Amino acid sequence: MSDPAVSPNRFGTEPAVRRLMDVWSENLALVLESMTGQRFQLAWQAAPSDSVVEDDALWWEQPLHGATEAVVWICSPRSTWEHASNLVLESAGLERVPDEARKTWLEILGQSLAALARAVGSIIGEEVTCSAGAENSAPRDLLERAVVSLTLGDTSLSPLLVLFSPGLLDRLGAGEPSKSAAASTPPDPPAAADESIPPPRASRTFDLLLDVELPVSISFGKTQLNLKDVLKLTTGSIVELNRGVSEPVEVLVNHWLVARGEVVVVDGNYGVRIQQIVSRQERLRSLR
Repeated sequence: MSDPAVSPNRFGTEPAVRRLMDVWSENLALVLESMTGQRFQLAWQAAPSDSVVEDDALWWEQPLHGATEAVVWICSPRSTWEHASNLVLESAGLERVPDEARKTWLEILGQSLAALARAVGSIIGEEVTCSAGAENSAPRDLLERAVVSLTLGDTSLSPLLVLFSPGLLDRLGAGEPSKSAAASTPPDPPAAADESIPPPRASRTFDLLLDVELPVSISFGKTQLNLKDVLKLTTGSIVELNRGVSEPVEVLVNHWLVARGEVVVVDGNYGVRIQQIVSRQERLRSLR
């Protein structure tokens, strides 16, 4: 394998890598907007392997399950993640607490990286999900990377660094369709104009986000038990939850509260009829 310090940066040369960075940047902007109510402008570009990193930056290491040796590192300067997280806490009416700000930023990264993993899967043709990530130090090897700038109004935040492991870069390159195959596929004929259909979104990557699959689960309630009580559970034991029988159940998307509804039966299967879409402030409070 060639030395990444001297070879061309694949963030700037390989279409699949560039497409993946477009998807992740746009998804991160959408997550930030949904949690703060403010629109962030994000732009990225390939960066040299010896890019300067602030001493107190937060490094997050995210392995990807389903792609061999695929790891993503996100380096977040403290001034950036504190500023963004405090905006989220203020939007939810919560106090500025350093530990809460850190947890909030990791939740933001988690939401965006889940979409990145699924986008990787769509490129390589396999199911890819996020494994358990963790805060870690910077990787020892010089890895190819990109720098992501964030702007909010007139305020420019310190940029993030994004690093992909060589294994991930190799899988992305191998997952791209060959140029000859792409050239042999005739383009679709242009469709007739229909004034009743709204114009497409300006974003070139939003359509990729629409195909991202997210886990949806229903929460009937929860409770806390002492370990000794858990060990006493047997067949027929009843665990009392914190929700009454007449109260609506919660609809969670990617472990994030988005709605409430009532349980119904559809063709012999359980379902949920949505009764309420929760507000952004309530979604943020549910993360605590």
